Amino acid sequence: MKNSYTSIGKEVIHAEIKALKKLKNSLNKNFNRIVSAILKCKGKVVFTGVGKSGIVSKKISSTLASLGIPSFYVDAGSCSHGDLGMISSGDILILISHSGETSELKNIVQFSKRNKNITLIGVTSKKNSLLYKSSDINFLLPTITEAGPGNYIPSSSTTVQISFGDALAISTLKRRKFSKYDFKKFHPSGSLGQRLKTVGELMYKGKNIPFINENSDIKEALKVFNRKNLGVLIAKNKNGNTTGIISDGDFKRINKKSENIKKLIIKKVMKKNPIVVNENMLAAEALSIMNSKKITALCVFNKKKTKTTGLIHMHNILDANIN
Repeated sequence: MKNSYTSIGKEVIHAEIKALKKLKNSLNKNFNRIVSAILKCKGKVVFTGVGKSGIVSKKISSTLASLGIPSFYVDAGSCSHGDLGMISSGDILILISHSGETSELKNIVQFSKRNKNITLIGVTSKKNSLLYKSSDINFLLPTITEAGPGNYIPSSSTTVQISFGDALAISTLKRRKFSKYDFKKFHPSGSLGQRLKTVGELMYKGKNIPFINENSDIKEALKVFNRKNLGVLIAKNKNGNTTGIISDGDFKRINKKSENIKKLIIKKVMKKNPIVVNENMLAAEALSIMNSKKITALCVFNKKKTKTTGLIHMHNILDANIN
């Protein structure tokens, strides 16, 4: 019995893969025109659709908004009862409909045609449909076979619509050179926001940085070490340049080798050329470096690698639930 279900599942996925291959081959100059229109839009990118297409439209709109493009979804049925007022001059209106003939779309199409400063983009599978013929820019989705019996259950068609939306979103992202740091601005909370936190957001700064002059003796260093309680000290010279680092493990090893540890000078026992990371590095990347080097802290710089502006400790990162 399990094998038969697996077989059915594979057939569904196979049908959707075939549909996606058709979509890939159908991307043309009109796709380029839609991306260009979104990039040039001075207003909002408004999505709407009916039924499953409406759900897909809402998802695409949400993706664009997460990339910093002002976008929202409006329910097609509600547009006939006042929500057309949400669409204004300078907006792009993207209608997604498998048939392109759904009755709820007609009022929206008429509204957009009466307002010449609204660009209507129609995405449909029917070339002879009202939506396709009325659109300022149209895109013809490929004719596909739905997964399952009867070719009537929305499956392959909605997969194609979602993938079309993802293609639009990623295309605009790359054209705008939207970085992971830009992405973070729109995802300050949740797991995405945590994963995109930078070293600079979590590091110890200012007076909290465990600095010690490289010419100080171990006795003085131990006082700073115990006061800061971070398990590490950063040595610097008279010019403020970072010259080395010394950890609690180093102190223990030095103590075993020397009978009069307190008179030793830091620059004689410190580890030179400590690993440094930029404050814009993702905290997750810094944690990976620590794990690979088997260390618990990194010096952080802003512009010059020789000037330490912060200290990122493994505990900073783990406490932020980044792993």
